[in-house]
Amino acid sequence: MAVGKIFAGMPWWVTWVAVPALALAVFGGMIVSVVGLMILLLFKVLLFIGLIAGLVYFVRKFTSSSKTRKDW
Repeated sequence: MAVGKIFAGMPWWVTWVAVPALALAVFGGMIVSVVGLMILLLFKVLLFIGLIAGLVYFVRKFTSSSKTRKDW
């Protein structure tokens, strides 16, 4: 059964207002949880990348300065 046939005799507001409102009411908590999890995961990935970049920066800085000073 096609979706178009189900909503064929209905007013426009049933398709465009009532059905999305019911979907948000039923699945709203799950949607918020998934979006929150994705934001948290993105934050952790960016934090990890920043920490690795900082580590590489400091290691390169100290190893290049140790070659010039020759006192290590």
